[in-house]
Amino acid sequence: MITVHHLNNSRSQRILWLLEEIGLDYEIKKYMRDETTMRAPKALRDIHPLGKSPVITDGEIVVAESGAIVEYLVDTYAPALKPEAGTAVHRDYVYWMHFPEGSLMTPLLIKLLSDQIDKSKAPFFAKPIIRQVAKKMRDSFVNPELESLFGFIDTKLEGREFIAGDSFSGADIQLTFPLEAAAARGGVDSRHPNIMAYVARMQARPAYKAAIERGGAYGIVGS
Repeated sequence: MITVHHLNNSRSQRILWLLEEIGLDYEIKKYMRDETTMRAPKALRDIHPLGKSPVITDGEIVVAESGAIVEYLVDTYAPALKPEAGTAVHRDYVYWMHFPEGSLMTPLLIKLLSDQIDKSKAPFFAKPIIRQVAKKMRDSFVNPELESLFGFIDTKLEGREFIAGDSFSGADIQLTFPLEAAAARGGVDSRHPNIMAYVARMQARPAYKAAIERGGAYGIVGS
């Protein structure tokens, strides 16, 4: 039996979704973030030394990192969720498996952190300086970088139901999470109609809805 060590409002939502798509039996062990630090509890270190989620156990096998978990589950239980190796579609699939964490998540996280800086408590005399630094970071790097990335993704999704090939794949699992974050907090809006439609399609999948029901509230969506 596969166990998903599931942290609320995290990438582990991807894994629940994938398991629902595959139709595998699994159990969930839930962990809650610290309300002050928003970090995972120390109990996760009993499963993996870094104490982060997602982590799955499959018998004696322990797999961490959402991309690695998606690859393990697809390779082991659902090879139909990836294109045939050696084809152009498979090369596209590999690219989109790595793009979300390799290119998209870093500027999204920097934007999130800079937005939090604006809201953070600080001595009144320091607030203008802190906010100016955060604004400079957004204006000079984060926002232009995100707009370039969103434009690229939106163009790639033109006339396509899925990101790689003509059928749903593990790459769609990987890509949807940061695009949800972007739609909620990071700048994806009506200027990116293909992304908005893509996210809506993914969220409408029965397996996605089942994963939300089993995993609990998913704060990144609409908060």
